[in-house]
Amino acid sequence: MIRLERLTKCYPGQQTTAVRELTMDIPAGEIVVFVGPSGCGKTTTMKLINRLIEPTSGRIHLDGTDVTEVNPDQLRRKIGYAIQQTGLFPHRTVADNIATVPRMLGWDAKRIDARVDELLDLVGLEPTAYRNRYPKQLSGGQQQRVGVARALGGDPDVMLMDEPFGAIDPLNREALQNEFLRIHAELGKTIVFVTHDIDEAIKMGDRIAIFREGGQVAQYDTPERILAQPADDFVSDFLGSGAAVKRLSLIGLDAVDIPDWPTIDHDADRDQRLAVAQRAAKDFLLVLDAENRPSGWLPRKAAAESDGVIPLISPLGPRHNLFDALSQMLSFNSSAAAVVGDDGRYRGVLELDSIRELINAELPGESRSDLLQGV
Repeated sequence: MIRLERLTKCYPGQQTTAVRELTMDIPAGEIVVFVGPSGCGKTTTMKLINRLIEPTSGRIHLDGTDVTEVNPDQLRRKIGYAIQQTGLFPHRTVADNIATVPRMLGWDAKRIDARVDELLDLVGLEPTAYRNRYPKQLSGGQQQRVGVARALGGDPDVMLMDEPFGAIDPLNREALQNEFLRIHAELGKTIVFVTHDIDEAIKMGDRIAIFREGGQVAQYDTPERILAQPADDFVSDFLGSGAAVKRLSLIGLDAVDIPDWPTIDHDADRDQRLAVAQRAAKDFLLVLDAENRPSGWLPRKAAAESDGVIPLISPLGPRHNLFDALSQMLSFNSSAAAVVGDDGRYRGVLELDSIRELINAELPGESRSDLLQGV
């Protein structure tokens, strides 16, 4: 656990403090996200934790040890650090970048090589294809993955991440966020994550600290409680409109019951299609392939035709949430979305009405009323 006690940072010549009397407990194994407007002290607080800068006053405890009394170089070797532009050494290969901290810690070559391959596998990069490349030979997303791998190099208990996905395009950014959440679920590191994006904070954080100017925390709580009960007008304004919609992103499809739907096999003959269509109370039938995976939609009125199937572009999986489901429906002008399990096989179909029912069950009355006006 990380404990900050009345942490303060003042810079000479500045009228306002960068961080002011900050007290906070960061639980072990959780992702705690610092978010707020520019210049509010979130990155300064992160740098204070691993003593890239020194506090003016206050204490920082890591598992009960006051880090202000520890050699800063030794401290930093025990804390992983990842930044927006990756900070990779351009003259070193991917393997050498990842091996930076293990070499400082005195690991032998065999152990370092094994660790490099292990981490490249973990972040989704094939070791034989990437370990000998240089950063300039990688895409931005690949560089960011290597940056995360390097931060994990010495197997630290704590990781500090300063807008690590901020410079990535939206599609790759979402993929990296999902990959990082998978890695965290597997490794259980304690992570302090800085971002300016409240949506990213809600997605990534077990807890969120919303900073206001002057290095003060306006609210520190779980995403659910912050969205449901903003501490003051500043927090409400920072969250922006649609807080109830943002809460949908916290309800994962793996945690809700998905209703069944009329289905047919991809190789069903005309009579079989017509029989299912006659019994169905839906306008579309879901077509399943030989592996029981959704492959398309068949309009009930076109059940007699063999070429009437509309291909299914992308089913939703366990890692998606109600916000993803609603977004997909709106994007494709549809009132339903197919849902699959981890194995890609059919699980059910989520309808707009199903989301309404889940909103009724999950959201308090005031937020529910606001959200339903837009659905």
